[in-house]
Amino acid sequence: MDIKNIAVIGAGTMGNGIAHVFAQNDFSINLVDVSQNQLDKAIATIHKNLDRQISKNTISEEVKNKTIGNIKTFTSLKEGVQQSDLVVEAASENIDLKLEIFREIDQFAPQHCILASNTSSISITKIASVTKRPGKVIGMHFMNPVPVMKLVEIINGYSTDKKVSETIINLSKQIGKIPCEVNDYPGFVANRILMPMINEAIYALYENVAGVQEIDTVMKLGMAHPMGPLQLADFIGLDVCLSILNVLYEGFKNPKYAPCPLLTNMVNAKNLGIKTGEGFYKYIAETKELIVSERFV
Repeated sequence: MDIKNIAVIGAGTMGNGIAHVFAQNDFSINLVDVSQNQLDKAIATIHKNLDRQISKNTISEEVKNKTIGNIKTFTSLKEGVQQSDLVVEAASENIDLKLEIFREIDQFAPQHCILASNTSSISITKIASVTKRPGKVIGMHFMNPVPVMKLVEIINGYSTDKKVSETIINLSKQIGKIPCEVNDYPGFVANRILMPMINEAIYALYENVAGVQEIDTVMKLGMAHPMGPLQLADFIGLDVCLSILNVLYEGFKNPKYAPCPLLTNMVNAKNLGIKTGEGFYKYIAETKELIVSERFV
């Protein structure tokens, strides 16, 4: 299948990163979000990230201008997807929202169009069930930050057509990513392994085994992780971590996936990590300094 026109639904962190990468590889991108303010922020972020690439001599000013020129923004989903060969949904990790978006995409996108979700845990099979084209629905789980991270987890739903999988695998390679094909079970591979580790780190803190910095230091220096699990949880968003753990717990009915009560309390308190300025660490906007939250000292 020849893919030229791509719509990205959602202009948040993942959506603007996905749009950036496709546009830089000369695809025509429609970036869609209900909020014009969010779209403006996304374009500003893409400008900033492209300038960072220029400062590192990885791209030229010409490439930056061409990338920005490849992106159009829309607040209407219908207008944004109606000429698309591929739609990549990158909305919040909320199943009801995703199902509603896919119902609308299915209604307005051309019949040949492949529908992909950037979900990190929600069933592709369930998402496909609300469309009239389940064979053309697939998971395309990018890693954050999208312009930097090489992996794309390709998730086949129960009905995903083999040719669709091959198309998305080849497309991932075309934009410089390394695709890894997996099947549709809760958490797929990445989060089925990562989230229980993060949850266990939170339990170690909750049970007073060690402090925030000690837990992260052990995993960084002892296990060669580039970022400790508690800092990583802040980076991902504690609400997202809780959502994924709930998907795992509901999907497998296994108590080992039950979210730590501390994580639940922090989400209820709206201490979600970097996005709110405080999680296990505090984040000082001006200096980007990390300090352990006072409640964990």
